[in-house]
Amino acid sequence: MVRRIGVLALQGDFAEHKKAIQGIGAEAVEVRLPQHLNGLDGLIIPGGESTTLRKLADMYNLMEPLRMFSQKYPTWGTCAGAIMLAKEIVGQEAHLGVMDITVQRNAFGRQINSFITTLDIEGDSYAAVFIRAPLIVSVRAGVDILATLEDGGIVAAQQGHLLATSFHPELTDDLGFHRRFLKMIERYDYAQP
Repeated sequence: MVRRIGVLALQGDFAEHKKAIQGIGAEAVEVRLPQHLNGLDGLIIPGGESTTLRKLADMYNLMEPLRMFSQKYPTWGTCAGAIMLAKEIVGQEAHLGVMDITVQRNAFGRQINSFITTLDIEGDSYAAVFIRAPLIVSVRAGVDILATLEDGGIVAAQQGHLLATSFHPELTDDLGFHRRFLKMIERYDYAQP
């Protein structure tokens, strides 16, 4: 069965996620309106600029449909997408507020401070690109920490069907994290919305 994975396509690097989804043999669906969520098996909220994503989602009446979808179906937020999922954002109001994490925006500094590293998660290595990335500064009960940097900073976490990464795996040729998300979707056998 070919899984249908949506990518929030309002702003940011949704095209790179779409290409990666196709590269792992799933169907990629661009999500711009509430009805585009119908029939999806999972959703990726991409990197970009979280405040802009929020404004555009409000403009297209997507916030509540996104919240409802992510409460039930596998949803992965990368970089700005992780900020969108977080229940708490240091110094500002939450957006979707569905995942029991606290994030700090731009925790690694400006674009000039971007870097690439390799992360080991449960025995697998993943290429990770950090660009004006957030940091997951705390997690609550029920959230598994998947990856940290050498200094202990949390950069990947999972809470049941919710996944948050501070980094951009879609900006590399490594499809490993997208395969991980697909396996996560396959473990959750939900009825269609």
